[in-house]
Amino acid sequence: MIIVVVGKESPAFAEVAPEVEFRFVANLSEADDAIETMDAVIGRVPPEILAKAKQLRWVHSPAAGVDADLSPEMLASDVVLTSSAGNGGISLAEHAMLLMLMLNRDVPRWMRAQAERRWDHYRHSELAGRTLGIYGLGNSGIDLAQKAKAFHLHVIGVRRRPEQPSPYVDEVYGESGFDRMLEESDFVVVTAPSTPATRGRFDADAFARMKESAYFICISRGGIADDEALLEALQSGQIAGAGLDAHGVEPLPPDSPFWTLPNVIVTPHNGATSDGTARRGEQIVLDNLRRFLVGEELRNVVDKQAGY
Repeated sequence: MIIVVVGKESPAFAEVAPEVEFRFVANLSEADDAIETMDAVIGRVPPEILAKAKQLRWVHSPAAGVDADLSPEMLASDVVLTSSAGNGGISLAEHAMLLMLMLNRDVPRWMRAQAERRWDHYRHSELAGRTLGIYGLGNSGIDLAQKAKAFHLHVIGVRRRPEQPSPYVDEVYGESGFDRMLEESDFVVVTAPSTPATRGRFDADAFARMKESAYFICISRGGIADDEALLEALQSGQIAGAGLDAHGVEPLPPDSPFWTLPNVIVTPHNGATSDGTARRGEQIVLDNLRRFLVGEELRNVVDKQAGY
């Protein structure tokens, strides 16, 4: 059995599967002699290589979001695709709380005052008693809900299948409750994956339904918000501000107006870049490797049509 790993060599793979021949490559094109006979790939598989991989049965994405993996060729293939969903949930939820606190207390104002050695003492708000609306109640959404309850927030959320368990969430809506969530929330946090159903979901109408005092935060994927509509909502005062870790274009261009808006905090899609994310990601792939070898059901099997 041949398994190609796109990434740095790690002895952990051989420890789990000493009988497997592993090939560690920086790019899948470097595995030319193994492409036609490899059984699995840990990493992204470009369409041109997928067409040549006649024995390929399983692909594991090291990312939680698989929108970049779902080429038309992958959608049409019988290859099982799994993801690392859950690896960054804790870190992303922490980042969302960070952005909420920074926006709520206007931390940039304190930072400007510190840089100027100026004592700027002002009355600010607190999170307790506010309503948090979470769009997407997967791993990061549920972890965020748990953290938000510790801050005494009322938590509501929208998910594709509202009948699924959503601990720590006070009210769960299906897509039909999207507008209601927007209208009730003081903070709207996007934790949903990028799929055909979610891309562009936050358009001009969505931002118009939010409170003028509300904040928009995106920590999962860019493109779920229409950037032009978001920019207009921020510049016009339709919403109070935004915390943006995921962006429609990445890296965010130097001339993007989001950089300089006084009511926006920009971070470079860095919310889940933590040691914990890396550790959990490795645990997921090694567990799936063990399962693959003994024929057990794999974790995080992607519904290719749903997009996650």
